[in-house]
Amino acid sequence: MKPTDLSIYLTEFLTHHLAAQRNLSPNTIKAYRDVFTLLLRFCRDQRGIPLERLTLAQIDAPLMEAFLDYLGTDRHCAISTRNQRLAVMHSFFRYLQSEVPDQLLQCQRILAIPLRRHSRSDVGYLSKEYLAEILAQPDLHAPAGRRDAVLLSVLYDTGARVQELIDINVGDVRLDAPAQVRLMGKGRKLRTVPLMDATVKILREYLLENGLQNIDHFDQPLFKNRQGERFSRSGIRYLLQTYTRAVRAVHPGFTQKVSPHVLRHTKGMHLLQSGVSLEIIRDFLGHVDVKTTQIYARTNLEMKRRAIEKIAGDAPIPHMPSWKQNKTLLEWLHSL
Repeated sequence: MKPTDLSIYLTEFLTHHLAAQRNLSPNTIKAYRDVFTLLLRFCRDQRGIPLERLTLAQIDAPLMEAFLDYLGTDRHCAISTRNQRLAVMHSFFRYLQSEVPDQLLQCQRILAIPLRRHSRSDVGYLSKEYLAEILAQPDLHAPAGRRDAVLLSVLYDTGARVQELIDINVGDVRLDAPAQVRLMGKGRKLRTVPLMDATVKILREYLLENGLQNIDHFDQPLFKNRQGERFSRSGIRYLLQTYTRAVRAVHPGFTQKVSPHVLRHTKGMHLLQSGVSLEIIRDFLGHVDVKTTQIYARTNLEMKRRAIEKIAGDAPIPHMPSWKQNKTLLEWLHSL
């Protein structure tokens, strides 16, 4: 059977355009692929269209609207998730505009579908007290515990995304002053972040203990699981959840959600509260735009507002004199 135009352009988009031209990471391309998997299943299961006959002409704006509604009603996706799915579709049809000019109108109608408005939740981050308790949980008498202690310290200290932490090789770490680590961020963009003295100390001990200080090991992962391979995302999450549960056992009131990304948010908030500018935090965390970093400023401002309201309590509002009683001021205003 002759391949459809959709199969041709979708394959080209995923395998060449995203990887070669836009230089997106493999994980980002997989996320794009998963969105198209949902769309294809929707067309097959909900619309009864055989996938081998599905063409570009059939994926129009009404079908896309129906797909977004399906994500919300049947799959119970949040508005933010639906917006992410729609952004992927926008990217594909923006690519198609120059590849299939005769379907330009169809592409632009889909591009005109707006993202849904939704309220943004506050950034979840840990207090310094709970962060310290989580970092203190690994058993330093066992090799795996010492590895975990170093891993969690590096995860917080660098503000790395979980995939950035997984991808760190021994050669990406420099412990001589100025101590720093090199991270491969989104879009395969490299950035270098500094390390605190306490992290440098335990990292140096970790490298010596595991014989990783020689140049022969520079291409090896900095952190390995019990199978001697790189950690997976789920492996890092499981490790962090294990130590979080230990803290919850001691502090039943500690119900906050904790994930590797929460440690990244925690670093960003602690930097802001220490007086570091948003521009520096943007570069430290590897944000493309400072607008992304402003979520920390908004959360910090909201936190301060709540603190002021708590302090004020039910304090009576002091009586303020009326400006109308000031005749000199009234005469000046009338003279303007």
